[in-house]
Amino acid sequence: MSYLLRKAFQQPDRVLRNLAVRVRTVTSWDRLYAALPEPKRVGAIVVDDAVAKEVRAALEADGLAIERRSVEPERYRAWLAQADYARYPLYLDGGRDRTFHEKGLEHFLATGLLGLAPGQVCIDIASQLSPAPDIYARLHGVVVYTQDLSYPPGLDGRRIGGSASKLPLGDGFADAMVLHNAFEHFEGDADMGFIREAGRVLKPGGRLCILPLFLYTEYAIQTDPAALTGTWPPFDPGARLWAARGWRDRHGRFYDAARLRSRVLANAGAFAVRLLEYTDAQAVDDYCHLRFAVVLTRQ
Repeated sequence: MSYLLRKAFQQPDRVLRNLAVRVRTVTSWDRLYAALPEPKRVGAIVVDDAVAKEVRAALEADGLAIERRSVEPERYRAWLAQADYARYPLYLDGGRDRTFHEKGLEHFLATGLLGLAPGQVCIDIASQLSPAPDIYARLHGVVVYTQDLSYPPGLDGRRIGGSASKLPLGDGFADAMVLHNAFEHFEGDADMGFIREAGRVLKPGGRLCILPLFLYTEYAIQTDPAALTGTWPPFDPGARLWAARGWRDRHGRFYDAARLRSRVLANAGAFAVRLLEYTDAQAVDDYCHLRFAVVLTRQ
């Protein structure tokens, strides 16, 4: 049975949602775009080498140091063999989908940035159906909890439902928290609330890893009007909207240096901050867009 047919049988809600977005792209995209508030423009945000250089200069001008480093492609390939994504046939076709390496690379890099070790408690925030928790438990011996807004509210075993900014967990519960391509989707003030909540839930010495951390030369939010159903996101004042046809997501926040400081770092008083720029993700695959990341260590 093909990958798409397996998805349709085992994850019908996701397949139907994507089909509905595709239909709205054809029938309603222009009308929905016209209803978006200004300032706005059509297109997807691209962070290439030239843009990354501008972003880095703006961060440094604001007194924020950034560490440039490699994604270590050879170590990534060796880790992939151990991770064995073929065990997860519904996740990006068991690692065969053309977009897979962006996610695989995020999973690999997070393990090193978090310093995962046996017996630690790790929370995968906005986990959805990711195999990363199982891989981290299997390869690194950590106890992994998964959190997602789509799960039923509350704590059920190792599954946490509800908002990531209001976790039903005690103070100092976890050694590590990670977000893989998720933080940008936190709408409204949820990004700020989550950073404060992570400071409460992590133990002293615990680490929070966000990758990618989406940065740009201006404060911007990317959206796909065809994905805007129900209540629309409260698009932040002062952010330019970029409407990306075919992106199929509601909300993706890109910080400029000023908003990174005011929204993230201003709420990270409990943490030591490490900003990173990865210079060679496309050496793994042309599709990889990983550029920036942040590691916050609980003091």
